[in-house]
Amino acid sequence: MRDITKYQGIIPAFYACYDENGAISPEGVEELTRHLVEKGVKGVYVGGSSGECIYHSVAERKLVLEHVMKAAQGKLTVIAHVACNNTADSMELAAHAESLGVDAIASIPPIYFKLPPHAIAEYWNDISAAAPNTDFIIYNIPQLAGVALTMPLFEEMLKNKRVIGVKNSSMPTQDIEMFKMGGGEDFVVFNGPDEQLISGLAIGADGGIGGTYGVMPELYLKIFELAKQNKFEEAKKLQHTACAIIGELCACHGNLYAVMKEVLRIRENLKLGGVRKPLSNLIASDMEQVKKCAAMIDAAMIDVSNG
Repeated sequence: MRDITKYQGIIPAFYACYDENGAISPEGVEELTRHLVEKGVKGVYVGGSSGECIYHSVAERKLVLEHVMKAAQGKLTVIAHVACNNTADSMELAAHAESLGVDAIASIPPIYFKLPPHAIAEYWNDISAAAPNTDFIIYNIPQLAGVALTMPLFEEMLKNKRVIGVKNSSMPTQDIEMFKMGGGEDFVVFNGPDEQLISGLAIGADGGIGGTYGVMPELYLKIFELAKQNKFEEAKKLQHTACAIIGELCACHGNLYAVMKEVLRIRENLKLGGVRKPLSNLIASDMEQVKKCAAMIDAAMIDVSNG
């Protein structure tokens, strides 16, 4: 039996951090990492959707991970998403991640071309082979990748003993149950959709990896704590609060990640920049909505403290 405790908990998806010229900010990366350590989260998921990975070069993705590892100082579980649009770059990132000592690497399936299952399995196994001493996590996000993790493909991937988990961002919570049952007791399944963390935990998820966790980690930490104590009525109230905030975060001209970074600037004095085009940055008319979101999170933190 493998020890999966380092994966059980709240793991924010790490945000891209830019300087005023739009370049990767090593200082911002380290500041955000230290901030999340102080908040008490279990770990970070680096280089995924929230990290704007598809808009970064291989060199930029290496730079981000290097500074996350430097600032984390072993205090966080670090999962590095290494998928690129070609196998060679993905393998290079996987080998680099292993050289830094990450806990796990992760990958979405190849995007754009709709490949057959055997080609997807080969892609994932090639990436895993480049980091032979590192856990591998499949990232199932069919609504963006265009390919779903089917049970036959899942069963094929279980032949690779480095495959220890699935980050499941499909909407049906039944998928979490199926992967958990199919993988076995020491197989890790993460809930992906932030809006259904409580549902994912109830059906068997070991923890959650989420894009809005970083802007309000205390709220999700409390939901996780209550769910593990079987206090689902209390957890449900906080989940409703989180969903209401998410709805407001998505109500701007600017992209969700741009909104959350501005909320972090307002609430935590973190300067992480905007987002990289073609994602939309904030415009002046967004600011009232951004302030509303910050105020909603402030109010939610009072509820968490009182609860």
